[in-house]
Amino acid sequence: MTTASTSASLLSRRRLLRATAALPLAGLAGLALAQNTPAALPVLQVWKDPNCGCCQDWVNYLQADGFVVQTFDTGNTAVRRRLGLPDRYGSCHTGLIGGYVIEGHVNAREIRRLLAEKPQAIGLAVPGMPVGSPGMDGEVYGNRRDPYDVVLVLKDGSSRVYQSYFRS
Repeated sequence: MTTASTSASLLSRRRLLRATAALPLAGLAGLALAQNTPAALPVLQVWKDPNCGCCQDWVNYLQADGFVVQTFDTGNTAVRRRLGLPDRYGSCHTGLIGGYVIEGHVNAREIRRLLAEKPQAIGLAVPGMPVGSPGMDGEVYGNRRDPYDVVLVLKDGSSRVYQSYFRS
């Protein structure tokens, strides 16, 4: 081996050793960063009418809150039935996230809570289209805010109030 190739070889080994020595530190930094980062949300799939403005407003609201939303502009009635949600909880769009059905204008906070608590349930619903709920709010509705409930729909089709909004 020549002197030039020996020097180059030593330099390469030194760089390799320095890089290898730095790996555990980089790993620790990455671990610390991961521990301070909230867990990624699963993708929320949403079936809606392609011409419904309030459905798109709800999707935009969730995206602004950090949700990744995949939309299907095919309507939602058949999907709602296929997912086992009784018609009495129906609204204009149906979502599916983490194995739970999300029907209607459900607040992001309640979806996050549902995913954290993991109750034995079909999912959450805001039946109808109450004014003041996400996607049914703002100036176009005169900033009106009607009271409404987000209900937890249980596996037997019954429900209970999960969260009330605008009630005193």
